[in-house]
Amino acid sequence: MPVIAIIGAGPGLGAAVARRFGREGFSVALIARDESKLDAMVAELGSAGVTAQGYSADVRVPTELEDALGRAATDLGPISVLQYSPLPSRDYLKPVLDLTPELALEAVQFSLLGLIHAVRAVLPSMQESGQGSIILINGGTSVKARAGFAGTSVAFPAESAYGEMLHDALENEGVRVMQLVIPGAIPRLQLPNGIDDVADRIWDAHATPGPFRSMLIPLEEGRE
Repeated sequence: MPVIAIIGAGPGLGAAVARRFGREGFSVALIARDESKLDAMVAELGSAGVTAQGYSADVRVPTELEDALGRAATDLGPISVLQYSPLPSRDYLKPVLDLTPELALEAVQFSLLGLIHAVRAVLPSMQESGQGSIILINGGTSVKARAGFAGTSVAFPAESAYGEMLHDALENEGVRVMQLVIPGAIPRLQLPNGIDDVADRIWDAHATPGPFRSMLIPLEEGRE
């Protein structure tokens, strides 16, 4: 079975993506900090017929993240799709005048450095097989800075730049890198099928070749 690893898996988008890929025959590695929530998600997905396992890790701690991805590959098989979508701390949504160097560094560790460590853990097997997808999920501050959301306005563009460079470097190797920008909290976006519409878009990003960046809805219609 192909394997998707969802970093930052939670009961909302992470679970929806797990169900969507599970319907396509994927097994799912769920990676997040809260082990009890992971256990509940694994049980819920299992009752829906989706093969899933949870791995506790903090994206800001490289050894934890790399170990989780390594164990997932051992248990489930080589990771063919990596979704990087950890939900930023509300501390990263402070006004720019309150942004300290320490908080900016933590935001960059969370969004950029965590992604780099995750990619370096899964990319060799993708390159060896000649196929794979790396999917970044970001908010609107990845494309337009907002003074009230200073941490993500600094860190998301750095993550985006790394992703775009990966896209360009890997486009001839069969490994696709893409970013879906969600400009606002999903429940506020008034999507016809709610979070399942987002999961469908993520599946389409994996299954259908396209540009590096796509917007779930136009930025100006967001409610971030």
